[in-house]
Amino acid sequence: FPGRPLLTPASSAPLPDAPTPAPMPAGGRIALGVSYNGRNYDGWQSQPSGQTVQDKLERALARFLDVPAVNTLCAGRTDAGVHGLNQVVHFDSPLVRPENAWVRGTNSFLPPDIAVQWARKVPPGFHARASATGRRYAYVLLESPVRPSVDHGQVGWVFRPLDLAAMQSAANALLGEHDFTSFRASSCQAHSPVKDMRRIEIARRGAYWRFEFEASAFLHHMI
Repeated sequence: FPGRPLLTPASSAPLPDAPTPAPMPAGGRIALGVSYNGRNYDGWQSQPSGQTVQDKLERALARFLDVPAVNTLCAGRTDAGVHGLNQVVHFDSPLVRPENAWVRGTNSFLPPDIAVQWARKVPPGFHARASATGRRYAYVLLESPVRPSVDHGQVGWVFRPLDLAAMQSAANALLGEHDFTSFRASSCQAHSPVKDMRRIEIARRGAYWRFEFEASAFLHHMI
C-alpha cells in the first residue's frame, strides 16, 4: 500500500498480543421479555432524569442481584409515552439464578407499570438488537366526536371520519425497501435510512382503529 511501510520478521519488533476477550460472567447472558406502560416514562433509554424504563429495570436487577449496577441493552428504543409488549432485553449476569426467579425476583423491585414477562439464558453471541429479525409497532386510535376518558393515555383520538381505502392506498406506497430519510428525526442515530417495511395492517372495530407496522427496523420518529 503506498505510503505504508511493510514489516518483515527480520526488521520489525514483535507485534503485541491481541487482547483476550473478557470471560462471560458466571450467570451467563440472560434475555428478558419486558412489557411496560410508557405513559409515565421518558422513553426506554437511560436519561439523567432517571425516569426511563431502562433506568427502572437496571435498578431492579441490581437490587435483585445485590450488586452495584447492571447494564442492559434492548432490541429497540422507544420514545416517551410509548408502551412496550415483550421488549427483548439482554444483560450479562454475575450470578446464577433460575429462569423463573428472574421474573419473580426482578418484578418485586419494579413499579407496577413495568413487568418482566419471561426470562431465558441465551448463548454468549446473542444480542437483543443485532439478533432481532424485525420490529412491530401497533397504534390504537379512537374515532369519536368526544375525546377518550376511560382509555385516556392508551389510545389516540380523532374526531373527523377516517377513510379506510385512502389510508390503505397510502400505506401500500410505503411497503418494501425505501429510503425513509424524510420520516426520521434530526437526532436519529441510525447508520442508514434504508429500511424494509414488511407489513402494514389497518383494521377497525367499532369506534376503534388499529394500525400495525412491521419492518426490519425503524428510524427515530419514523412511525
